[in-house]
Amino acid sequence: MHAPREPLDDAIADFSHRRVDVDGVVKTVRVAGSGPAVVLMPEMPGISPDVLRLARWVRDAGFTVYLPSLFGVDGARPTVEGGERVVRRACVSAEFRAFAGGGTSPVVVWLRGLARQAHAECGGPGVGAVGLCFTGNFALTMAIEPAVIAPVVNHPSLPLDDPAGLEMSDEDARAVQERVARDGLKVLAYRFDDDRWCTGQRFAAYRALLGDAFDGRVLPGSSARTDPNPFFRDVVRTPHSVVTAHLVDEAGHPTVRARDEILAFLANRLRRPGSSEGDRLGE
Repeated sequence: MHAPREPLDDAIADFSHRRVDVDGVVKTVRVAGSGPAVVLMPEMPGISPDVLRLARWVRDAGFTVYLPSLFGVDGARPTVEGGERVVRRACVSAEFRAFAGGGTSPVVVWLRGLARQAHAECGGPGVGAVGLCFTGNFALTMAIEPAVIAPVVNHPSLPLDDPAGLEMSDEDARAVQERVARDGLKVLAYRFDDDRWCTGQRFAAYRALLGDAFDGRVLPGSSARTDPNPFFRDVVRTPHSVVTAHLVDEAGHPTVRARDEILAFLANRLRRPGSSEGDRLGE
């Protein structure tokens, strides 16, 4: 007999629950809103209330948000014990490449398929992809899929053992560079200046790969929320999640401005026909 599951902190009642099949691989995706599609990937240790808050902001800004369940318990407030368990499982999973030398995480192939399906359902010039923490770099490698035209890379933490690594195969790195040269792809990114999981070395590596197409924005760590959930307080232990766990929801706060810049970037790239390639970043 199974022990009863702990109550979820967020019932996610305002999102539809789908089972999405991409080439025979089926995953749960939470979907809400209308308008152009944005694939928002969760951060460790899963689709937390903080991630759902961001998803609702994206939805309320006029987008259809697709939130794939990649790890953890959907809706649960991150705890130390539960979060550490999820991280351990993900680090040995065949779907992820958590350490240097592994190349692109295989789950990105599934995410590209989700982006194609989302574009077919929602129309418009293309799809946004927003990665967070463990999935941060996925937003960039998803952009090999032509439907993805608005990648946002938030505090990417992989590979965990190489602060200058990009969690990307050489082949995918060349393909991303080709998209930048051919289509004028732009990449928006965020980190805190004293984040030990996403360092300045990583942003420098992105800049070396993408040149001026990479818009890496750095916030002072002193602006991060000082009382995040237990997982971020006791396990992450550094300013890290700019627009989720460490966001301070006050008008004019640097983290709220970052959120608004992301929403403007998505609007700039996804809403106007013909604006998907080569436009100035939203401000």
